[in-house]
Amino acid sequence: MEEKISQDFINDPFVQLRQDLGINKMDDQNDPVAMVLRHKDVRKCAHNYKTFKSGAVPGRIVVPSEVDIRDTRQIPFEVDPPEHGAYRSLLEDWFRRPLKEDYEQKLKGLIDKEIEKAIQSDQIEVVSELALHIQSRALTLLLNLPLQEAETWISWGTHVFRSEETKLDASKANILYNYIDSQIQLSKDKPGSDIYSVLLKTEYNGRLLTDEEIRGIMILTFAGGRDTVINMITNTVAYFAKNKAALNFIKSHPETIGKAVEELVRYFSPLTHMGRVVTEDTIVCEHAVKSNSRISLCWASANRDETVFENPNEVILDRKINPHVAFGFSHHKCLGAPHARQVLKLLLHSLIQKVESISINSHEDNLETWGAVQRRVGYHKLLVTISSLK
Repeated sequence: MEEKISQDFINDPFVQLRQDLGINKMDDQNDPVAMVLRHKDVRKCAHNYKTFKSGAVPGRIVVPSEVDIRDTRQIPFEVDPPEHGAYRSLLEDWFRRPLKEDYEQKLKGLIDKEIEKAIQSDQIEVVSELALHIQSRALTLLLNLPLQEAETWISWGTHVFRSEETKLDASKANILYNYIDSQIQLSKDKPGSDIYSVLLKTEYNGRLLTDEEIRGIMILTFAGGRDTVINMITNTVAYFAKNKAALNFIKSHPETIGKAVEELVRYFSPLTHMGRVVTEDTIVCEHAVKSNSRISLCWASANRDETVFENPNEVILDRKINPHVAFGFSHHKCLGAPHARQVLKLLLHSLIQKVESISINSHEDNLETWGAVQRRVGYHKLLVTISSLK
């Protein structure tokens, strides 16, 4: 049994370049990037950390580059093996907590409450009033902080490094940095069971983590799981609004929710790509790349690769073979993936238990431009009406 929704809901702008060249060349603040587009090449490059490194100048592997707005290294994101594995081992147990039953029940309660509020409204703007609220309140569980702390994060808006006027906003980024520094100090003054307090007691290579290392971990936690989760929630709501048959399918087959989560993540690929810095002259997809230039691993293109995925532009909610790379691949797989998966899984449970239908009243697309390619990653605004099950 496979449920196909034959609608090109978010198209694949990389298809021709992927088939013809395997790369897409773009410029990023006078620092060019060769986007790697094919599934096998993305995985191969992701695994080869010696040639394509993450441990470059802080901010450079992100596209757009953040070198002008931060000099703190995000950990373990901007660290290569073997140090990457050592840092990661300190954090993995904490970030696996979303898989525990008590955590899941608390998260379900938060998401159910947000969906119920949305149903009671005549209409709701999904990005700022639903997705941002779910993301921020769910993050209080991940960080083991009081629920009211989410109100501060909600006040920042959907981006921690961007404002309405610019892709990168140093003054807005400083709000996050100052906030993290103040939280570290609060936990020093009054230790608790929150993530800051735990990190302050954590040893790395026989010494306690430094404030700078903790700052790097927390910047990654706030920045890495914000836009992506918001895009995922917003796209999912829009998808079920446009495809009521898909919502009905999951209602009839709730046992497919696990597969549906993986398929929606593959299809939407809420993070388009992530960069690496080249350490030596080499060849990628039969194209020469120079030492100290940049490539990026294009998850969005790899997840639509027709040589890997049958009917890649269809959402197949119970897709049986799904080697997507939406959470990264190899050493740098997303540390927050268990949390993100739980948010989406419990959102689907809430929708099938409480929602009859979703209607889109208006929307404003969120378009990204990467060289000659423009990709719709989600929405800036999505105004909907959500109707309750009778």
